[in-house]
Amino acid sequence: MITLKNVVLRRGSKVLLDGASASINPGEKVGLVGRNGAGKSSLFGLFNRSLHEDKGDFYLPAQWRMAQVAQDMPETAQPATEFVVEGDSILLQAQQEVSAAQDSGDGERMAHAYLALHDAGAHDAAARAQSLILGLGFRTDELERPVNSFSGGWRMRLQLARALMCPSELLLLDEPTNHLDLDALVWLEAWLKRYEGTMLVISHDREFLDAVTHVTLHIHNAQLTRYGGNYSRFEDMRAEQLALQQSAFARQQDKMAHLQKFIDRFKAKASKAKQAQSRVKALERMEKIGPVLAEADFNFEFSEPQNLPNPMLALSEVSFGYPAAHAGGSPRVIVKNVSRSVLAGQRIGILGANGQGKSTVVKTIARELQALAGQITEGRGLNIGYFAQQELDVLRPADTPLEHMIRLARDWAAQNRLCGQATREQDLRSFLGNFNFGGDQVKQAVGSMSGGEKARLVLCMIVWQRPNLLLLDEPTNHLDLATREALSVALNEFEGTVMLVSHDRALLRTVCDEFWLVSHGGIEPFDGDLDDYQRYLLELAKQSREAQRQEQRRSTAAPAPGRAAPAQTRSEPGRAAAGGASRLLHQELEKIEQRLAELAQEKAGLQTSLGQVPHPSEIAQAGRRLKTIAAETQALEARWLELGEAIEAAQS
Repeated sequence: MITLKNVVLRRGSKVLLDGASASINPGEKVGLVGRNGAGKSSLFGLFNRSLHEDKGDFYLPAQWRMAQVAQDMPETAQPATEFVVEGDSILLQAQQEVSAAQDSGDGERMAHAYLALHDAGAHDAAARAQSLILGLGFRTDELERPVNSFSGGWRMRLQLARALMCPSELLLLDEPTNHLDLDALVWLEAWLKRYEGTMLVISHDREFLDAVTHVTLHIHNAQLTRYGGNYSRFEDMRAEQLALQQSAFARQQDKMAHLQKFIDRFKAKASKAKQAQSRVKALERMEKIGPVLAEADFNFEFSEPQNLPNPMLALSEVSFGYPAAHAGGSPRVIVKNVSRSVLAGQRIGILGANGQGKSTVVKTIARELQALAGQITEGRGLNIGYFAQQELDVLRPADTPLEHMIRLARDWAAQNRLCGQATREQDLRSFLGNFNFGGDQVKQAVGSMSGGEKARLVLCMIVWQRPNLLLLDEPTNHLDLATREALSVALNEFEGTVMLVSHDRALLRTVCDEFWLVSHGGIEPFDGDLDDYQRYLLELAKQSREAQRQEQRRSTAAPAPGRAAPAQTRSEPGRAAAGGASRLLHQELEKIEQRLAELAQEKAGLQTSLGQVPHPSEIAQAGRRLKTIAAETQALEARWLELGEAIEAAQS
């Protein structure tokens, strides 16, 4: 098991753990929680040995293999499948040993190398990698695309697939859901539930934590506290613990006040001095129970909209997509012929599998894209607050929060002159202070801020504009659990209309009372709840895998490149000749299948004998024979495929 005993961990001058102790048993799925900056990622650094404890004892079984998502952005031109396969460090090591053994000419070494390669799962490595890639939302035509041709978020998905590919006894996942859509998130949950090793996960998605963990490790005040249960259970137990602590603190304060009153009254009297002194010592010995101080949770609210047009907007035969990439080209239509209305006060969750066009629809309504066809009619006085999926789409990295607010106030004054909000610098500073931007932070460059701070700045700018329609595309990326809760409360109190795209199911459940499903190039109401939608996604993934298998079978049976396609009609003599040729082909096919079975049996026998520690000369001989069998098997399998194609051509 993993154990920490009186561990002290520092980063610079900051003490993250101070005498912390905890244990994690093999096979446990642990959620690591705590406020931003509490030291969650640093604790991961202790587990992967990039950091070392300053004091105390830390033990991790030396034989455990570890897998972790690399945080760097891969720039390689490798095909996606090959990049993920290389995440299997055991397989990669076995492949390198085979190459080295072949170069050495040592038969015994080659025999052991080929056995290790087989045990590492070389025969199905590509299929396993592609299953992970497709599960995380990629299309089949992207399996061989260069890694550096994908955007940053998709490359991080490949890094996640690479970590899942690696055989491990310990899996460390730091915010694995940040770059995932809801369909990929559902798939990841199912995969992690089947994982047999020990897992630690840092996440701000409460439903994800509830689904994949059954132990919670809480970092608070430089201490580690273990709770049996998922995140929801942890919240319940933590609340009970804090209530008891507050009650104990109140009782202790009463007792301390009583003792102090006695001391103050009698310390000057000689007859009572001894009793007073004993009470001073009792007061000093009394264990101080800290008060339950309300942590500085982030809270905010949306201002009342100045007006509420109804309907907010109307879509009439609208097509969504992207304009032609070059002159004379055709636009790329993703969703078409949509006719719907958005009314005042609606709370709409926009659902859809990856790549169906959710963000495209939101961008078009937000005026970031032009509709390709149809008409979007906006209500009089429509005021849109848009949260882009990538915060930097609307932020300038070199500017400060104060500069963003000054520019926003100036632009709104020039465009509308109806905002009615004060635009003095001090008022803007005060407004930023409501979103935890205080002191020198209002003059800090946005590019140096964390993802959570950027998201808070975008929310601040949206609230200042007093929108009546909120378009939110994945607003919870990088937000911690406390800020997500504050956003949920603020949205429920908002009097305008909300259209929300999110993989945070807790936020969708809390905020939305109806759903639109974007699929198959259209938009339809989704009558079920999120549990129904999760089942829909799993069924969709199952159908996709089945379609992929059928496509692979068709491609295997297709004529080889350069081979002439069979004629559609034949004469009677031609059919007779084809029948004779078909019989000959079948006979050759049967002989090949018989030979492949013999080779497989011989290979199994050699591998069994090698496992019984034979004489070194026999190992070398077996290694050479295994290599010959592999070459002959490969040639026979290639001929078997050719015969299959020829038989199908003859029969057609």
